[in-house]
Amino acid sequence: MPITINGSEAPLPDDPRVSLLDLLREQLHLSGAKKGCNQGACGACTVLVDGKERILSCLALAVQYEGRSITSIEGLAVDGALHPLQRRFVEHDGFQCGYCTPGQICSAIGMAEEWRRGVPSHVTEDFSAETIALTHDELRERMSGNLCRCGAYNGIVAAVTEEFAEAAS
Repeated sequence: MPITINGSEAPLPDDPRVSLLDLLREQLHLSGAKKGCNQGACGACTVLVDGKERILSCLALAVQYEGRSITSIEGLAVDGALHPLQRRFVEHDGFQCGYCTPGQICSAIGMAEEWRRGVPSHVTEDFSAETIALTHDELRERMSGNLCRCGAYNGIVAAVTEEFAEAAS
């Protein structure tokens, strides 16, 4: 059974040791997800599984996702139009060099899905609350696995906050 990448079926690699990141970059020539640390510490390789779960593709074997749907930054745009969160990153200067941006955006989309499902974070104060407020601290904690070496955090937080503000209120 193949793997679906950004809506198109792709064959699994013959070698079961190939990471999902290497499949994306080296075999499918999708360069959005970056090989930063290659150890799961920086988040530059973050992609979405089945449209909602964020994973570090450098730590995932491609064969683990047989029959599943993977969305990388390239798959977020629809008919050439940027995803709303991509537009927010542009509006809020949520990037400088852009290296971490694809992972930040995919992570933020996955983070929003977790938050909507009521998954608590390390800083969630009331686990029994029906809804979790997406406060500044809550957002920063949930995005803490994605590093930006340029220090564009204020723009990133502003972009993510604005995109999900309506849902947060």
